[in-house]
This record gives sequence, C-alpha cells and structure tokens, in this order.
Amino acid sequence: MTAVQTTPVKPASRPPIHPPSLVRASMTIVWRNLIHIRRMPEMLLDVTVQSVMFVLLFAYVFGGAIAVEGSNYREFLLPGIMVQTMVFSSAIVAMGLTNDLQKGFVDRFKSLPVPRPAVLVGRSLSSLIHSSIGVAVMGVTGLLIGWRVRNGVVDGVLGFLLLLLFGFAVIWLGIWVGSLMRTVESVQGFMFTVMFPLTFVANTFVPTESMPSWLRTIAEWNPVSAIAQACRELWGNGPIAGPEAAWPLQHPIAMSIAWSLVLTAIFAPLAVSAFRRRSRD
Repeated sequence: MTAVQTTPVKPASRPPIHPPSLVRASMTIVWRNLIHIRRMPEMLLDVTVQSVMFVLLFAYVFGGAIAVEGSNYREFLLPGIMVQTMVFSSAIVAMGLTNDLQKGFVDRFKSLPVPRPAVLVGRSLSSLIHSSIGVAVMGVTGLLIGWRVRNGVVDGVLGFLLLLLFGFAVIWLGIWVGSLMRTVESVQGFMFTVMFPLTFVANTFVPTESMPSWLRTIAEWNPVSAIAQACRELWGNGPIAGPEAAWPLQHPIAMSIAWSLVLTAIFAPLAVSAFRRRSRD
C-alpha cells in the first residue's frame, strides 16, 4: 500500500491595505456632504431663498429710509449681506458636525484606516462651498437690482477671496461649537444667539456714523465691519472710511486678513481638541 503525499496548502495572502491620504479622505467627505445637498435641496434654502429675502427686504423696504453718503444703498448693502452669509456658515457646519456625531458617522469613520482630521477638513470645505453658493445667488440678485463691481476684475476677485478667507476662519468656530454641543437644537440656539449681534452690531446694513459713540466703537472693531468695508472699497460700493473712524475701518483689507488669521489661530486648535475629546466618548 503506497502512501499518498499531500502538498501543504499555503494560506491565501491578503492584499495590502494602503490608507488614503488626508487629501483623498477629505475630498471623499466633501463629496458625501455635497451628495446630501443634491438629495435634499432644501438644505440650500438658508443660502438661497433666505439670502434673496434679506437682499430684497433691506433694498426695497428699508432702503428708502437709509441714506449712505457717497454711495447707493443697494450697492452698500450687498457686501454686508455676503459677509453675513459667511458668518452664518459657521452655524451650518456646527449643526452638520453635531448631526454626524449623533448618528454615529464619526464612530464608523474611526474604524477605517483613514486620517482622523479628514472629518474636520471635509466638513469645513463642504460648508465653504455651501456658503459660496449663497454668495453667488446674492451676486446674481444684486446684479438684477443694480449692484455692480466697479473697480475692475482684480479688485473684484480679491474681495471674494477675502470673503472665502473669513468664511474659512469662522467655520472653525462652528466646528468648535459643534464638537462641544450634544444636540442640533442646542447648537442652533447658541449659534444664532451669537451670530445675530455679531452681524447686526456692525456696518453690515447701516453706516456706523449714525450709532451712539459707545456702540459705534464696538461696531467698528467688529471683524464683520472690517470685512464688509474691505469688500465695499474693493468693489467700489461705498466711500472710504473717514478720519474719525476706528483704525480697522481705515485699513480694512489688512485688518480683514489679520482678523481671519487670528480667528483661525484661536478656534482651529480649540476645535481640533474638542473634536478629539468628543470622538473618544
């Protein structure tokens, strides 16, 4: 009787796993958030219908009662509302991040071999795209009611770049709040309580010259006022600040960049730290 020789079977080799880079993982999350917008277009109501309502309401209801020396009120108004839209983007990213944390998306993401910061980078970029859609809608609406960029293409593009830079800075505020709060309702209540004074105690809708002296000082040192003044000067939509104005309004472009960098430097580390603590819970 002959013995049967058997050849040992080698275990199947598992293909190597190559974790995606931070850029690729972040773009995947951006695409995921944009798909949500495509499937639920009502998510754009805050930056489309609401923005158009603000433009038309202030231009036609209040515009006749507000005089702007050396400028048309409709042209004065548009930069302010665009800055307000960028500020409101911080609430959008805060509510979206809190929703992801509540529904377990971040927990599922942690089980994959991808960089952890991709969640924050992807959420911030998609929120910036979201608010940029609102700025584009307001730009078209403004063109229909008489708003124009009067200082050429270079200054016009620079104004929009300042808006995006400031929008990116305040998005980190939203990420910080979204990582701290436990429910979407609490995020919404907190963010709108902060954002309405921030955008209304400024030169967003009216010149600061008509305000009481103490309130005018607060408004002129408000970062929102510097961004709005910078856009107005770059686009030719308003007069240059007078000698009695605060320093930020006399140098609005430099202060817009400085405010954006300072806000990012403050809130980005706070946001990353809060997100790490929350994602470990």
